[in-house]
Amino acid sequence: MKIDELEKKFRYRINAWSKKIQVFPYEIRLEKMDKKWGFCTSTGIVNFNSELLFLDKSIQDYVIVHELLHLKIPHHGKLFKSLMSVYLPDWEKQKIRLSKK
Repeated sequence: MKIDELEKKFRYRINAWSKKIQVFPYEIRLEKMDKKWGFCTSTGIVNFNSELLFLDKSIQDYVIVHELLHLKIPHHGKLFKSLMSVYLPDWEKQKIRLSKK
C-alpha cells in the first residue's frame, strides 16, 4: 500500500476517535520522530510519528487515543488512565507492545 493511502486511513482513524472521545484537534501532523510516538500541544496541535503508519491498528489506536485524551487531560493521572481503559480496555498491553518497537 502506498504512503498516501496509509496516511489517509490513519487520519480517518484519528477523526473517528476524535468524534468518539468528543475532542477536536486544531491540527493533526505526521512527522518523523526519533524518540516519541506522539505528543500534543496546549493549543490543540496533535503530532504523530509517521512510523505509526506501518504498525498494527491496535497500536495506532493506543497512540491516537492517548494523544487525543491529552486534549482533555494534560497529565497521566488516575482519570487519564481510567478513560484510557474505557476507550481501550487493553491499552496497557498495547503500550508494552509499542515499547518493544
